[in-house]
Amino acid sequence: CGGSVSNSSGLLQSPFYPGNYPNNADCVWEIQVENNFRVTLTFRDIMMQSSRCQYDYVEVYDGPLHSSPLLGRLCSGSLPTYISSSNMMTVRFHSDFRYTFRGFQAHYSSIPADHNTTLLCLPDYMHAVVSRDYLQSQGYSAQMVTLNDSHCKPTVTTHEVIFNIPYNGCGTIREENNDTINYSNMIKVTSSGYLIKRKKNIHLHISCKMLQNTWMQIMYVAEDAVDVNENQFGRYDVNITFYDSSSFLRPVHDSPYYIDLNQNLYLQAYLHSSDPNLVVFVDTCVASPDPHDFNTLAYDIIKNGCVKDSSYVTYYSPSHFARFRFNAFEFISRHALVYLQCELVVCRLGDYSSRCYRGCVTRSKRDASSAEEKVNVVFGPLELRGGGAQSRNTG
Repeated sequence: CGGSVSNSSGLLQSPFYPGNYPNNADCVWEIQVENNFRVTLTFRDIMMQSSRCQYDYVEVYDGPLHSSPLLGRLCSGSLPTYISSSNMMTVRFHSDFRYTFRGFQAHYSSIPADHNTTLLCLPDYMHAVVSRDYLQSQGYSAQMVTLNDSHCKPTVTTHEVIFNIPYNGCGTIREENNDTINYSNMIKVTSSGYLIKRKKNIHLHISCKMLQNTWMQIMYVAEDAVDVNENQFGRYDVNITFYDSSSFLRPVHDSPYYIDLNQNLYLQAYLHSSDPNLVVFVDTCVASPDPHDFNTLAYDIIKNGCVKDSSYVTYYSPSHFARFRFNAFEFISRHALVYLQCELVVCRLGDYSSRCYRGCVTRSKRDASSAEEKVNVVFGPLELRGGGAQSRNTG
């Protein structure tokens, strides 16, 4: 029922389809495909309680759930196709407590976007490219292309005009909208005539929408110890690394990383962004022996900002960092492999009404289990030291 979807194509369907769906369901699928592709979603079947789609329905949003326009709400009848304007689309299925029916099934796929312009949202800047063939077809030259801030010059190659636009400069505007922080700018292609203009000016609006809720998944035991960063359009790039002491000077690169019970484990989360006015906050960290199941057999270290493990300690750190430690607990002695999943939230620096500054909060079950803004990154390893284990660990 819901989750993050990153394959280039696939099926979405209501729980138990083609059997009747359950009452009181609320499923959110967030489809995110490659950069410069679009999501196309086609409904193949839909049968729900139909009374103006008030009680049971499917909603399709053109991007993240809380900050994007609604493309459509349906519960029966026609089988439409929707196409996103970016590489993200959200599908929400909702049922109330009364009647149940067969539900819905839909197929999604990714299609290439317009190749005249491309946009990549990198950790430190927006990488915008305009095709010179496109400019020529419109009667323009590369010298006519400028940014809002004319001091920020592009790189002109044989085939492209390339802008690398920082998030905190060159006229970039930042706005907050529910679950996203939006960075926007505009590339202008201007006709050269002062008195008479025979061609329309072209304004290319570019926007990077960064989801504030970023999920990281850490694996205690794995094949290697290299940090793996999941860097996607629409996500802040955050990584988590083990360190050997509270000085946070020497990261742990041993593979495997052997530990003792009650040994202090030092972790640092780092937000890669050129925007200095952001802060990262550790909201939740849960341990489990199963990397795919953090519910059945799990141990809460911190949950919704509330410390659950008495050994958990945070350290003062700069705004783009979050440093903390806890002890290797008894949990690891009963399981050969232990995994950790942490939820990190990115907020505006000094916004004391935001999640990052509210500390311990209680949330409803639905909010706490939401997977609407989740990115999983796996790295490691960490293993309980045995009698014959030869450790190369420092500290």
